[in-house]
Amino acid sequence: MSSDETPNVPAPRNSREVVREKAQKVHAQQSRARLMRRIIIGAVAVIAVGAIGTAVTLAVTSQVSKPQLSPSGMESDGVVVTDISSMSASAEAPATPTPEPSEAGTASPTPDPTASQAVDVHVYVDYLSPDAGKFERANARLLAQWIEDGAATVSYHPVALLTASSNGTKYSLRSAAAAACVATHSPDQFYAFNHDLLDDQPEVGSDGLSDQELANLAGAVGVDNAKVVRKCIQEGDFVNWAKEATTRALKGPLAGSDDLVLTAAPMIVVNGEAYVGALDDPQELSTFVMSVASEAYYDSATATPTPTPSSTETPTP
Repeated sequence: MSSDETPNVPAPRNSREVVREKAQKVHAQQSRARLMRRIIIGAVAVIAVGAIGTAVTLAVTSQVSKPQLSPSGMESDGVVVTDISSMSASAEAPATPTPEPSEAGTASPTPDPTASQAVDVHVYVDYLSPDAGKFERANARLLAQWIEDGAATVSYHPVALLTASSNGTKYSLRSAAAAACVATHSPDQFYAFNHDLLDDQPEVGSDGLSDQELANLAGAVGVDNAKVVRKCIQEGDFVNWAKEATTRALKGPLAGSDDLVLTAAPMIVVNGEAYVGALDDPQELSTFVMSVASEAYYDSATATPTPTPSSTETPTP
């Protein structure tokens, strides 16, 4: 039995066209997706580059806008101590002879302590160095007495040799910069601040004092311009100076010397000669200083012959 019904099957040609159209649509969709991904990636890259550029610009601008500050009132990166009235009682030590030039068995004139014969003492200190603390505790009263008598000029040079020994806080560098802040804005309290930093030190390998604690210590010794000093310390005004001053000391020559360079902290230089004795023995330091003073005194006291009138025979007219 025949039937007039035929199955609804598309002709082969029509099927190929449908498949081609679908393929074209899929391809178009994939192309649009790839294009969108590229646009998004490009936009993200532009934003990232812009952010990095902005950060770099801000950093550079910040560095340029903040001037490289240097402390005032310093000589050869050192603070000449002239006022010890604020020295704490903990600095007291047995009296030790004032350095005067002398010669065994010979009476020697004592130079006027305010004259140029005063001994020139330079003390290089790292506020984290245990030896620097030992020297200060043992000899503070001795140095103070020489300053009071005018027998010596004493300069303290803050340096930062142990910057890497405080868990990344750079305490040596920050404390040296803090000392420079006090020397600049409240010089009369520098000696007390310097002494307290050395007398009660943090341990090597610890974080050290924070900037806020350093500022508090400055306030405790009665600095003038307390707000200015605090701002100077907390903003690290003289950190770069402290780093550069340390570099200069390492290269030498040290103040008052011809060829000495910084090799340790503390380093004590007297009239250009390095002290190598015990750091905790005031008598040994005093003996060394008096020896150097005597050498300098006699080197400068060169005898000048006094002209004597010669007897000449007067011709007889």
